[in-house]
Amino acid sequence: MLSTAASASCFLYNKKIKINFEGGNLTSDAGLLLYKEFDEKIGFSKTIKENIDVKDPSANARIHKNEDIAIQRIYQRIAGYETDDNADELRHDPTFTNVLEKKSLASQPTISRFNNRVSGETVKSYQQINELLQDKVYSVRMPEHIIFDIDSTNFQTYGDQYGSDYNSHYSSNGYHPLLMFDGLTGDLIKAELRSGNVYTSRQVVRFIGPVLKRYMNKYPYITRVIRGDSGFATPELYEISEQLDTLYAIRLKVNSILYKLSCEFANEMAKLCKRDFCSHHVVYGEFMYKASSWKKERRVVVKIEKPEDQMCYNYTFIVTNMTLPPESVVKFYCNRGTMENFIKEGKLGLSFDKMSSTAFIANANKLQEMVLAYNFNNWFRNLCLDKTPMKDMTIETIRTKLIKIAAKIVKGGRYLKFKLCSSCPYKEDFFNILNGIAYIPI
Repeated sequence: MLSTAASASCFLYNKKIKINFEGGNLTSDAGLLLYKEFDEKIGFSKTIKENIDVKDPSANARIHKNEDIAIQRIYQRIAGYETDDNADELRHDPTFTNVLEKKSLASQPTISRFNNRVSGETVKSYQQINELLQDKVYSVRMPEHIIFDIDSTNFQTYGDQYGSDYNSHYSSNGYHPLLMFDGLTGDLIKAELRSGNVYTSRQVVRFIGPVLKRYMNKYPYITRVIRGDSGFATPELYEISEQLDTLYAIRLKVNSILYKLSCEFANEMAKLCKRDFCSHHVVYGEFMYKASSWKKERRVVVKIEKPEDQMCYNYTFIVTNMTLPPESVVKFYCNRGTMENFIKEGKLGLSFDKMSSTAFIANANKLQEMVLAYNFNNWFRNLCLDKTPMKDMTIETIRTKLIKIAAKIVKGGRYLKFKLCSSCPYKEDFFNILNGIAYIPI
């Protein structure tokens, strides 16, 4: 029992203020109701329940089903509760129990047992779920172009985690996952967890090939372009792109032959510098080039840049099958920097890089859950926040403004009322978003 002092305390700075924990059935995450409404509209949870594959002979005897645990973890991550331990603190939260339609949430030990049941087949089922949901989003807003931005990143690890290894590029132990985003919408098309010591382009054709085939067969009218840095400058990637009618712009690592072939443009730069040495100058050009590992010549675009008040030139070489002018190809390639923001959103906003399980397959499945959580929020932002000031905000800001809304839950004879905070400054936005979800033409 709490003492009287603990249940009704006052502050020294103002003795007229008294506090207790008798406010009733309250929640601090009432904004998740908007995500639940969007969930129902696009069939997010329904698609997970129908397609997730977890080999579990005792599934029918469980109170918390495998699919329910997966959905719970996604909603926890959206609200900022990224660790499994947070589940114990949220077990009876009225927003989570209502959104997940459960009397209580799965506990941390229950989630840990779920981690031990997942397999490689579960990973594949998560990827299929992501594709099915992406198709639904395309049915609402079909893109004319899609830019496959591919990159790898570092998930730093601590302790004894299978597959974790030292990566000299990042100077740390961890995993080295492969990620592919749509550079226009920010959707995470595909992700794959890999050991920490593999090279950037390791198995990139196996990774991207099925995606290109799927888009070519299902969406042949969408223009497809691959964009990647010099880590992905492999002839196998160029070849599969050409076979599957896909454009590409991939940076090349500089070498003596590329320097020699660009002499004409370097001479042009020298003439500009002779007239005005101190100013900033840029020269663009192109030539045909065949590396020793290539089966044929390919177009290479070059940019030579002399920064202001510097003597040295900076070279950029990009191999491409695009027909745009050299300057446009370079500008197109440079826009791949937006992918760094997508990765940062995943790491800072959804804790992508928190791989806490000792088993590699458990961490691989966690990454797929994170993909769904990231896309769930990104689809919500693109389809529901499109006409609001929140459209370009990070998930951390969206949480502060839209999810972290206090509410009191009142049970009546016929209704369950969520009485949201009266002083919430985003009331109008909340109702506009709620009304907008109803009109999404799914």
